[in-house]
Amino acid sequence: MLTSLQETTTLHNGVKMPWFGLGVYKADNGEEVIDAVTSAIRAGYRSIDTAAVYQNEEGVGQAVKAAEIAREELFITSKVWNTDQGYETTLQAFDLSLDKLGLDYLDLYLIHWPVAGKYKETWKALEKLYKDGRVKAIGVSNFHVHHLEDLLKDAEIKPMVNQVEYHPHLAQQELLAFCKNAGIQLEAWSPLKRGELLTEDKILKIAAKYNKSAAQVILRWDLQNEVVTIPKSVKEQRIIDNAAIFDFSLSTKDMEVISSLNKNERVGPDPDHFNF
Repeated sequence: MLTSLQETTTLHNGVKMPWFGLGVYKADNGEEVIDAVTSAIRAGYRSIDTAAVYQNEEGVGQAVKAAEIAREELFITSKVWNTDQGYETTLQAFDLSLDKLGLDYLDLYLIHWPVAGKYKETWKALEKLYKDGRVKAIGVSNFHVHHLEDLLKDAEIKPMVNQVEYHPHLAQQELLAFCKNAGIQLEAWSPLKRGELLTEDKILKIAAKYNKSAAQVILRWDLQNEVVTIPKSVKEQRIIDNAAIFDFSLSTKDMEVISSLNKNERVGPDPDHFNF
């Protein structure tokens, strides 16, 4: 049972990745994102997830630099955006992200979306960055099973992570099983379905039983399904509350009740119909 915010999963290349982290999607660059990352690190978070398209890498970098935590204790993720995909352009995009973050290396670099006809060349660039030691782990985001199967046909290095929309209304059981079988760590974005799940009756009943909030129960469900999760918030109290999930464990029955809420319903775009 996971009992601490600093606990890690070991990726297939031996790199340790925290089970829980902070997402900074839509956090404004500057004071807002700096405060959010600073609050998270102070609260014990060690994993911060950003992306080029979020336009807040500078703020993340400033907070990391100011933190009284050794760089090697932190796990920083960024992602290459769709318009930068391709071999050379991905290498350039990585340099720019690293420069904005003010870091010497990244812990994890992801392909943000599976842009048809481009993601294989993009992956070759990630393999080069990995071999050159500029990033500790590489992965993908928003890849369906068929995208992963296609990538794996030509990949020299298997992705370590697949970060996707994942929550009780989108339980992604086939994808989760495929990734577990392939040794690819699944990671959840939008684990609370942008707040939509917080009024779900069955979740509220379970939450009352454990004296926890609906959000805490959902985030615990993620972890017990062995899915890394990165809820996004810019409010210090919510950042602290989101992480207060290591002092209880959901029963098998309650896990099943939450899983049974699946409707294959997304709050974000479907990777097969994304306007790239």
